[in-house]
Amino acid sequence: MNIVTRDGFDFGFNPSGCDSCEGNCCIGESGFIWITKAEIIKLAQLLNLSVDEVGINYLIKIGYKYSIKEKQLGPNNYACVFFDLKKRQCSIYDARPVQCRTFPFWDYFKENKEEVFKECPAI
Repeated sequence: MNIVTRDGFDFGFNPSGCDSCEGNCCIGESGFIWITKAEIIKLAQLLNLSVDEVGINYLIKIGYKYSIKEKQLGPNNYACVFFDLKKRQCSIYDARPVQCRTFPFWDYFKENKEEVFKECPAI
């Protein structure tokens, strides 16, 4: 079993747990999915689109930052536009932003462990 740990966190993450999950980290309450300019360029390359096309079709600007758009699935239930609902997995996995790559090791969860335990079966 390959358990991933990070300094400062008193829980571990088993990546194989993602196989039994239905995308809980990509679906739920609305929120921001931050993406940097470098990540936007990588995403554009993966999608074979221009940076402008990615921005128009998939991003929203919040102040000076960008977030990936969401699609509403139901009342207070959203999914990242790149989450494949049929396959129940990320369609841009190789170009996903750092925010996605670092889940569940977010500072927020240091103080809100119960929330991440409920959300992620791989903890």
